[in-house]
Amino acid sequence: HFTMAGFREMFVYQKSFDLAVRIFRLTKAFPKEELFGLTSQVRNSSRSTCANFGEAYRRRRYKAHLVAKLTDSDSENTETQIHLDMAVACEYATQEQVAPLIALSEEVGLMLNHLIEHPEKLLLK
Repeated sequence: HFTMAGFREMFVYQKSFDLAVRIFRLTKAFPKEELFGLTSQVRNSSRSTCANFGEAYRRRRYKAHLVAKLTDSDSENTETQIHLDMAVACEYATQEQVAPLIALSEEVGLMLNHLIEHPEKLLLK
C-alpha cells in the first residue's frame, strides 16, 4: 500500500531531486547573462524530471497516462544532459564538475526506462 507521499520514497524521485538541487548549486556560478538562457533551461529541465515523475506516480491508475508522464520525465532528463554538455562547451563548468551529474542523470534514466518498460510495477491494482 502506497502512502500519499509515496513518490518521495522512490529512489528514482530521490535521485532526480538530488540531481536538480546539485544542478542549481552548480549554476549559481554561471554568468549572469545566461540567467534567462542556459541557467534557467538546465534548472527547469532537471526540476521537470522529478516533477514529471511525481505526476506519473499520481497517474498510476491508467497505464497509458503513467507511461506518458514517465516518458516526459525521461525526455526532460535527456534535455538536462544536453544542457550540461553545453555548459562544458561554453566553459561555464568543467568536465570534472559535470561528469558526476551526467552519471547521476544516466542512473535516473535507467530507472525511468525500466519503469516505462515495466509500468505494472507502479500501476494501482
